[in-house]
Amino acid sequence: MYSVKELVESVGLTSVPSSYIFRDTKSDVHCMHVQSETVPIIDFSLLTSHDPDRRSETITRLGNACLEWGFFMVVNHGVSEMLRDEMVRETESFFDLREEDKRQYAGKKLFDPIRCGTSFNSNVDKTLLWRDYLKIHVHPHFNAPDKPSGFSKVLREYCQKTRDIAGELLKGISESLGLEAGYINEKMRVGSSESHQLLVANMYPPCPQPELAMGLPPHSDHGLLTILMQNGIDGLQVMHEGNWVSINPLPNSFLVNTGDHMEILTNGKYKSVVHRAVVNSKAPRVSIGTAHGPPLDTVVSPAPELMTDGVGQAYLGIKYKNYLELQQSKTLSGKSCLDHLRLSI
Repeated sequence: MYSVKELVESVGLTSVPSSYIFRDTKSDVHCMHVQSETVPIIDFSLLTSHDPDRRSETITRLGNACLEWGFFMVVNHGVSEMLRDEMVRETESFFDLREEDKRQYAGKKLFDPIRCGTSFNSNVDKTLLWRDYLKIHVHPHFNAPDKPSGFSKVLREYCQKTRDIAGELLKGISESLGLEAGYINEKMRVGSSESHQLLVANMYPPCPQPELAMGLPPHSDHGLLTILMQNGIDGLQVMHEGNWVSINPLPNSFLVNTGDHMEILTNGKYKSVVHRAVVNSKAPRVSIGTAHGPPLDTVVSPAPELMTDGVGQAYLGIKYKNYLELQQSKTLSGKSCLDHLRLSI
């Protein structure tokens, strides 16, 4: 199958091929107003501050962001602008490789160390997505493509930095729930040598009819947290109070959203956020996300400490690996995977 990038560049498209047209795109937009709002901002330097009052205020802010949005921006995180820029450049260079160079990574299996492809799951997708991807399992075992030549070094450093950020955010989230700071990291073994980190880089080429196509349809992410940055081109929209909110990141910020396993672990208190990626006709958009979760063999179930005051268990427990397999076996659609685990309480 052609990558979208190859399709766009090889035939000079002036219209969207029928296999990429989302039949409900227009009605979806009409049903839910797209608007801009100020999303929560978390100052990472205050979260890691030695000043207990400032840290406490930031933890409260972080808890509110998880409770009300499931999404927030992180600023003053300590990751240099140079490293971020290098990561974007190397990712763009990967997508610019010749198709035969990328084809060696056209893996078919979910847990292949490196996979690149198009759409989400082209075997079951009813409509193809205007998106090419690169997925790399970067932890516990680090993997990287051979090309571009500088990618591996930059990728290793970037993924370590985002793991460190995720660990600190999870400490703050634990405390916001009234738990010990290390609760989530220890229970989910996120800080361990076996924790799972998946890097997903997306390329959304310019689309001649962006109102007809979709980069990624409404969905929630697996894992506890996803940490995202992009190349300066907007396209991310988050569902908030029944409306789509267009996200315009602050310079040098990270975008963070809660995943399905955060919702399971907190027994529904901190819900995963539904989001989507829309496309544009003017410039390619690149996004780079890292999904942070427990080791693949970990069973994730609601924390007993959060099933108090007569609140029963709201979700079945499931092995992290099995959840990833469930998600990959289906078309990407809202919270359809999480719905399989809901219990009537």
